[in-house]
Amino acid sequence: MHRLARTGGTAELLRWLAWRAEGWAGIVGPDGTVLHAAARTAGAMVPDVAGLVAESASALAERGVQAYSVDTGEHTALLFPLSGFPQGGFPRSGLPQGGLSHGISPQGGSPQGVGDPAAPVLAVVTPRPVAAGLATLLADVVLPLSLCLQAETLERKRRRVDLAESRGREAVLHLLMTGQLSIAQQVAGALRPRLPDPVRVCVVECSGDDRDEVARVCVDADGGRSWIVRCPVYARHLILVMPAEDAGEKAPEPGAAPTDETVAARVGDCVVGVSEPVPLADTATGYRQAFHALAVARELPTRHARFGVSPDPALVVGPAGRRWADELLNPLLTHVPRRAQDPGSQELLATATSWLAFSSHATDHLKVHRNTLAARLRLIGELLGLDLHRLADQSALDLALRVRATPAPACTPEVPSSAPPFPYASGSSQAAGGLDAILCRPAVRDWADQQLAPVLGAEETLRTWLRCEGRLGPTAAGLDISVPGTRKRLTRLETVLQRSLLRPPSARYDLWLAFRSRDLAAPRH
Repeated sequence: MHRLARTGGTAELLRWLAWRAEGWAGIVGPDGTVLHAAARTAGAMVPDVAGLVAESASALAERGVQAYSVDTGEHTALLFPLSGFPQGGFPRSGLPQGGLSHGISPQGGSPQGVGDPAAPVLAVVTPRPVAAGLATLLADVVLPLSLCLQAETLERKRRRVDLAESRGREAVLHLLMTGQLSIAQQVAGALRPRLPDPVRVCVVECSGDDRDEVARVCVDADGGRSWIVRCPVYARHLILVMPAEDAGEKAPEPGAAPTDETVAARVGDCVVGVSEPVPLADTATGYRQAFHALAVARELPTRHARFGVSPDPALVVGPAGRRWADELLNPLLTHVPRRAQDPGSQELLATATSWLAFSSHATDHLKVHRNTLAARLRLIGELLGLDLHRLADQSALDLALRVRATPAPACTPEVPSSAPPFPYASGSSQAAGGLDAILCRPAVRDWADQQLAPVLGAEETLRTWLRCEGRLGPTAAGLDISVPGTRKRLTRLETVLQRSLLRPPSARYDLWLAFRSRDLAAPRH
């Protein structure tokens, strides 16, 4: 019994009891609901006996006895309460060999707690006559079975608490990613540790189902200073919001290695990407940087990389870029839903941000159905006058949202540009028509040159991929190579660019903007 209790718990004990009783064994709730059950053979318990077990369970609780038996023709139903038992189990003298009489109590009276209406009942149905020794066996199994049931109940409660905490941390991360800093800090106040500021965002890619173990390694590595969240989009990812080196926080130990490097060294099959130091309000930017660094780290023997490409395009668009972003997003920011149940402007902004970052995985991030996501995207496209199926309009919306999330003083001051205005792009929406003027700014051209410098002279694959809206099949056809060959080329370019291309969040929006800025600066013929 104790071996089964340790290795298989309630399920294995009931299977063993059903085999010994040559019938059926189960745990019945006070309302007659069968909570756990096992049968030696299919049909070992017939429906009328199941109803009798439920009826007898109520009688057992009402009478306050320790055992109850009911004869039903060819079967006998034996019932034992699973609460209020003495420390050493039931006295065997109260359970005569060969069968049970109705309403037997042990010598010395009923123990405290017998007859608890909320207590579950062990019910065993066995053929008549009851086998010799079966009653004693059932009395002996009550204690380990009760302990197993209590342990499993506590484990389920622990998992619910863990799930609630995990969902709370995920909600805080979602608030940070959508720029709702004050609400995130209020919610985080009920959990620990406090949210640091400034931060580095770290993404740890685990193998298999090791996220819980890797999370424990992370807590041990940094003394519990990091905000650790199980990624709601990628099942193998952990997201750490860590204090930045200049945050004024003391390391767990003097001279200790950074948390991200320690985790990469201690967990042999994980990959780690880390962002630059960013303000807590820019957690979304930090996450994108960490995700790009993760793509680079997969190709490195150390399995660890820090983001090294900067600045963000939102920092170089200047005041004119901020005015363009405000004008583009104004219909969305001022949207008032017609019905109370329809999404408002903040919900639509969060949907657009999540979809641009995670593509179809936004359903996991937002916890909505794919049809709900599609309906919201149609509404966003209509409000903004954008075709969100086109990479050009996606890039425009992504830049506008990032500019809006960037503090105004951080933007590069306006520098007069002598470049003539160009049309936005062939067939694109008129709402984003001012973007080309922004991309002509000298600061933006410098940013574009910096982004494309690593692939200078080898741009064909990227241009074809962007022209095909980031789809592998059409890109392979355009390059006249196979789809696996195209994927390998893009994977190599990820290492060269130090950016993620194939998995969202992808650098394709930045690359489209960089190529467009360079094309606008080229001499016109």
